[in-house]
Amino acid sequence: MLSICSAREADTFPKGATVHPRTRTTPGRRGPDTTLELAELLSHTARRLRRGSSVQLAPLGLTYAQARVLRLVAAEGRPLRMADLAAQLDVVPRSVTTTVDALEATGLVARHADPGDRRSVLVALSDHGRHLLDRLEAARRDSAEEVFGGLDPAQRHQLLELLGVLCARGACVSCRGPGRHVPAGGDR
Repeated sequence: MLSICSAREADTFPKGATVHPRTRTTPGRRGPDTTLELAELLSHTARRLRRGSSVQLAPLGLTYAQARVLRLVAAEGRPLRMADLAAQLDVVPRSVTTTVDALEATGLVARHADPGDRRSVLVALSDHGRHLLDRLEAARRDSAEEVFGGLDPAQRHQLLELLGVLCARGACVSCRGPGRHVPAGGDR
């Protein structure tokens, strides 16, 4: 059994080798707890993705949280309410305010009063923010390639399908957006 490893160490394993985290057996079970192993490997992979993203985003002057806000506003194609951003990011509204403050200070977004609700503030991409999107996507692609580059196309597709099922079954607001219902079988 191999332990969780760095990308450099993973390159030394034969193709198809299985990498297992170091988990303890659950009391009452004979072998390792597969559910705990999955959780550990997924957490480890998520940390690698986030670390890689942070490295790729630094030259753009962005943090991981700022990049997420820019991507959400861009994906919506229209200004978003601060409350909707907080819901999609699954964070408290104050966290979004801090992130939007920083993006606004660098000229990447602008705030506007919501004409339909004077209590709400809308966040829109600025021209500068729109121009940065291509570089932002390239940085994300590079960091994802570092993590998933060792998988062949069929493995990538399988992982994509499985993670999609987990998001659909977990009623993941980040994947679906607020207020969208996902049927029991997913939304494919």
